[in-house]
Amino acid sequence: MKKLEHIGIAVKDLDAANILFAKLFGRPHYKIEDVEKEGVRTSFFDLGNVKIELVAATRPDSAIAKFIEKRGEGLHHLAFESENIEHEMRDLKSKEFVWLSEKPFPGADNKNVAFIHPKTTNHVWWSFVKKENKLTESDYSGET
Repeated sequence: MKKLEHIGIAVKDLDAANILFAKLFGRPHYKIEDVEKEGVRTSFFDLGNVKIELVAATRPDSAIAKFIEKRGEGLHHLAFESENIEHEMRDLKSKEFVWLSEKPFPGADNKNVAFIHPKTTNHVWWSFVKKENKLTESDYSGET
């Protein structure tokens, strides 16, 4: 784990949240992206040393829709940069952390991603991201 790469915030209305966070940060988002496989639309703000990712559901059956229904809007995950997600997965699995997928999968912002199950991290969602997304949709393993 190299550093905190971004903080994910679950929102109901991405357009309204973009306006709110642009006012707060004094700058606009730099990117909006749909991640169809996950049923989300994301927006990113670059704050220099860390990014903020706003995440909104595009389908009622998406993990974000379920998260918001259960917990409401707010902090969703902390994403840590990794040079080797597979190594992180093996290492933390040996320390009894549970992963939501067997291997990393394509995520937003041209990254590969893997999430630790929040029940093993005091109900905080942790993810690991790798800088360049070299996986394709056919590599996607889905959630377990």
